[in-house]
Amino acid sequence: MPLPILVKTLVEKKLSAYCERKVSPRVADKLRLSFSMRGNSVTIFENRAPWRPEFTEWTSMPIAQLRYDEKTGKWTLYCADRNDRWHKYGGLPPTKEIDYILAEINRDPTGIFWG
Repeated sequence: MPLPILVKTLVEKKLSAYCERKVSPRVADKLRLSFSMRGNSVTIFENRAPWRPEFTEWTSMPIAQLRYDEKTGKWTLYCADRNDRWHKYGGLPPTKEIDYILAEINRDPTGIFWG
């Protein structure tokens, strides 16, 4: 089920600002953050420029996924394993505040998001 329009608009605004803030402009030609929405999920990606001249495509690696529960109005944070399978992140309970989730991803106390 897609996100309610008000929730979607708020999430787009907050994640756009987060992705822009997280990467220094001096490395923007080599590294970017992006996100995509599908149904009630939002996935954050790290995108890297081609590392060899013969490659033209940027590579993307999933960093985190946020899933929205319409019944509770809360977001749950998920992390990807090495096979890109999603697992519930145990360090943060579901919350209505997406800023808490973004702060946890940024803080990364377990090293699971940024290594």
